[in-house]
Amino acid sequence: MFENLSKTIKTITEIPVPNERKDVLNPLVDYIQTKVNSQMEIRLNFICTHNSRRSHLSQIWAQMMAFHFGIQNVFCYSGGTEATAMFPKVVETLTNEGFEIQKLSQEQNPVYAVKFDVNQHPIVCFSKTYFDEFNPKTHFGAIMTCNNADEGCPMVFGAEARFPIKYDDPKAFDGTDLMDEKYTERSLQIASEMYYVFSQIN
Repeated sequence: MFENLSKTIKTITEIPVPNERKDVLNPLVDYIQTKVNSQMEIRLNFICTHNSRRSHLSQIWAQMMAFHFGIQNVFCYSGGTEATAMFPKVVETLTNEGFEIQKLSQEQNPVYAVKFDVNQHPIVCFSKTYFDEFNPKTHFGAIMTCNNADEGCPMVFGAEARFPIKYDDPKAFDGTDLMDEKYTERSLQIASEMYYVFSQIN
């Protein structure tokens, strides 16, 4: 793992996860543990309306925490009810927290390669619908990271299970003096909760 990312992990371990949030996260823990016990691949699709902020943060931190805790065969994805673009402040925030991110294309919806370790395959990130061909079609857990996606998708076809793990949108602070602080805050909250989830897996 990259040195600056290791430092961020130490910060994350000091962020308490409230009991009410653990109650929200524990069904996901149980889903992953069942897969581990059965020696099955674990596919997690993090879904938000635009696949631009929270779903990407969740996908990236979940994949990284699986690596951190040595949980094998974890494949994390993200998607939206519509495709837009991964928001640049998300890229900046994650870079500041220690990820190494390479922009692979220059179109309106760029493709990014996100690395957390020198020898690990990068996470491929771009905005897409949750049912995009890039994402799994069956045998996955759907994690709903925002109210709109949860309410707008009464059924996620192909999902084995659905988990409403919702986060406040840092978009509310775009263009304000609090923008940097709130994106960092949301990223670290998601990181701390993904740390909790994968720390519980035996």
